[in-house]
Amino acid sequence: MTGAERLAEFALRSEPIPEPVRAAARLHALDALGVGYAAAAGDEQKGWMGANDTNGPATLLTGGNASAAEAAMLNGALIHSLEYDDTHIGSVIHGSAVAFPASLAAAQQAGVDGAAMIDAYIVAWEAMIRIGLASPGAMQARGAQVTAVAGALGATLAAARLHGMTHREIVSALGIAGSQASGLLAFLEDGSSVKALNPGWAAHTGLTAAALARAGMTGPAGILESRFGPLAVFGADPSALLLDDLGTVWHLPDAAFKLYPCCHYIHPFLEAVEGLMGDGLTAEQVAGAIVHVPVEQAPLIAEPWSRRQSPASGYDAKWGLAYCIALMMADGRIDVASFEESPREAAVTLARRIESSVWEESGFPARFPARIEVTTTDGRRLKSEIDTVLGAPNRPVEATRVIEKFRHNASRCVPQDQIDALIATFLASDGPDLSRL
Repeated sequence: MTGAERLAEFALRSEPIPEPVRAAARLHALDALGVGYAAAAGDEQKGWMGANDTNGPATLLTGGNASAAEAAMLNGALIHSLEYDDTHIGSVIHGSAVAFPASLAAAQQAGVDGAAMIDAYIVAWEAMIRIGLASPGAMQARGAQVTAVAGALGATLAAARLHGMTHREIVSALGIAGSQASGLLAFLEDGSSVKALNPGWAAHTGLTAAALARAGMTGPAGILESRFGPLAVFGADPSALLLDDLGTVWHLPDAAFKLYPCCHYIHPFLEAVEGLMGDGLTAEQVAGAIVHVPVEQAPLIAEPWSRRQSPASGYDAKWGLAYCIALMMADGRIDVASFEESPREAAVTLARRIESSVWEESGFPARFPARIEVTTTDGRRLKSEIDTVLGAPNRPVEATRVIEKFRHNASRCVPQDQIDALIATFLASDGPDLSRL
């Protein structure tokens, strides 16, 4: 079988998904919803909604409704816009920003229940991770966001499962979606906010591809193996795509929750700084610092270094390693509000005392590590190193902390009684009650 045929078979599987996998999925879906609500309170994000037709069967997180594909796109953009959404570390996949809006919209369109939505969400996640694990980091090195490329295919599988498509239709839908898969990292040049759209557009692509295949359009069955397919074109190795363990090995429970709303590569550095501050270090004591940056991460968070010290905007600051470290030192925290204002001059001044060094053998992407050395004004040299970011498989985040994160995020635009109801319905064993949602 081709890769698309194998993925279609996986989407059609009828065996129950193990409950620990489904429990993890419900918590990740709740986290994605909360991040989307936090973004929905933002002025720029509210403006995006007015640029699109809001009429249809699917729910928008800002209120109102839209067509399924439109809702998937807009909700996906909301969820990814704060850089607060979850990541599977080994594949560098932001799965929920695609899988949740795609599954929610397709489930509402198809009129199915929350249990079916969660299963489709899991199918999308697992497929995306497998694509990301084929040559990890290769797509990013070529300037493509792997979440966007893999997401078009994952969203297709979610929609196909929820609409009860045939094996042949699913294979064609994957061929259609793969032919349109895209999502570039050009935003890094000036910090523009279009990166938020990458997962949303992938979700839109998947739902549209599924609809076109149901209507009779065909797509290449060998889309994943083709020298003209998205894997080869965007720099991954099609022969490295391993699908034989689909349905027996589940990667979703290993996905990491984000605890800061900025690029995930920066998180272990913030942990390292928090450790130093816990030992008494203050911003005023910092004479200089050196951060060791994994070479593969440098294009996103360390180049050009002057921009990462003095970002162009609050959004651009989410990739500013030096600025984020300085902000943590100055404020003792990093939260959504940290990036809702223009970069602060005091933090920029401190960031300019931080230098970077390339880290060749860091172990990325199997782990997201950090190493920082600080020189104090009284001549001390302090070091802190994080082996891998909190939230990695060997450093899980407690569910209570994820729920608290949801409460804080949702409170930006949702009344408290509704927050409690959302937590209850999303964590219910049979999945969220979509009729109440």
